[in-house]
Amino acid sequence: MPFRIATFLIASIAIGVGAGAIFGWKFGWLGAWLGAALWLALDAWRAERLLQVLRNNAAGLPTRGAGVWGELSERIRKLLREREQQTRQAEDRLQEFLAAIQASPNGVILLDEQGRIEWCNQTAASQFGIDAERDLLQHLANLVRDPAFVAYLASWNYSRDVVIDASGQGQAQHRSHPVRLSVQVHPYAGNRRMLLTRDITALEQAEAMRRDFVANVSHEIRTPLTVLAGFVETLQNLPLDADERARYLSLMSQQSHRMETLVNDLLTLSRLEGSAAPSGNQWIRIRALMAHCEDEARGLSGRLAPQGHRLSFDIEAESEISGAPTELQSAMSNLLSNAIRYTPGGGEVAVSWRLLPDGRGEYAVRDTGPGIAAEHIPRLTERFYRIDRSRSRETGGTGLGLAIVKHIAQRHGAELRIQSTVGKGSRFALVFPATRVREARVLAK
Repeated sequence: MPFRIATFLIASIAIGVGAGAIFGWKFGWLGAWLGAALWLALDAWRAERLLQVLRNNAAGLPTRGAGVWGELSERIRKLLREREQQTRQAEDRLQEFLAAIQASPNGVILLDEQGRIEWCNQTAASQFGIDAERDLLQHLANLVRDPAFVAYLASWNYSRDVVIDASGQGQAQHRSHPVRLSVQVHPYAGNRRMLLTRDITALEQAEAMRRDFVANVSHEIRTPLTVLAGFVETLQNLPLDADERARYLSLMSQQSHRMETLVNDLLTLSRLEGSAAPSGNQWIRIRALMAHCEDEARGLSGRLAPQGHRLSFDIEAESEISGAPTELQSAMSNLLSNAIRYTPGGGEVAVSWRLLPDGRGEYAVRDTGPGIAAEHIPRLTERFYRIDRSRSRETGGTGLGLAIVKHIAQRHGAELRIQSTVGKGSRFALVFPATRVREARVLAK
């Protein structure tokens, strides 16, 4: 600023000196004043032009010019450029933040002071059956009519969440059970509110399965314990002859064996769920696995049916399979023993192994038993699920065999296929991936 004042004074004196030299020195002061007025007018014009540019289009500021207004224009241009860059960076960060919320598996809804929707991600829109764009500034309570949710939203007591059924059409359309949502509200910035939604359907189903599992285990163990307690009391209080005592002891042995089998199956399931997947480096011959299955099957058939069953074992291709030998043996034996248990004496049970054209291997068990109705097939691998409970207990089944088979199949990348027709029999097959199967002739090279 001192430089500008000095420039102004020097310019005025110069104009005065020039006027004095031309018109006489008595007009020098008048020339100086006229020069000062002209300088101020020019300066005011430059200032007005800068103001007009700032009002209309700040981006159109002229490049650095002469004088203080040129310097001021350049500095304003620099400040505006920095401000625009900061604004763009803030906008980019906001978009990244919104994209992260949009990608969240949980729903997010922002409400204003009146409870109107300011923003929501697609997850929440799908769960509540609303449109993220069309329903902006609509009252959420008018769109989601669940009484529990409406009361919760209006209570302003958000110390806990509320659980409701999802109203979105896409949520429950392809599910047999309704989608359950946990909704928690968090006030912020005064009376604004943020809703967080979480799909807890799987958690509730897991909790229900846990309750059913505990109830089933308790029932399965309580039954033989009750029988054993009754037999013990009878042996203690009644005089029995040798034959009766032997019969009671035999029944007690059966019940204790049943409990032992049940505990072993439960331990097997627990081990399968808690251990790492088997490696693909250990190879086992299919023929050895089938031979073990055949020995167990013929012994079980003789115990369950005096006339036995017509058993056949066919290996179409000498092969090896990679995995855990004990698990593979357990899965194959479970399928075979189930077929024998549910096929009447004299019926046929056929076991086969073959290589499919795409390199996969198939272990299949086909029987001529009573067959299974279609509505039961999806639930056969559930723990303790039985079609005929009395028949299962009579033959010594625990209700866990197919659950074990399913876990073993998953751990080896295999697929369990079930086909059955009521009155004609069933076919259970384990299809192993090509990476876990190889022909025996490859080993000889």
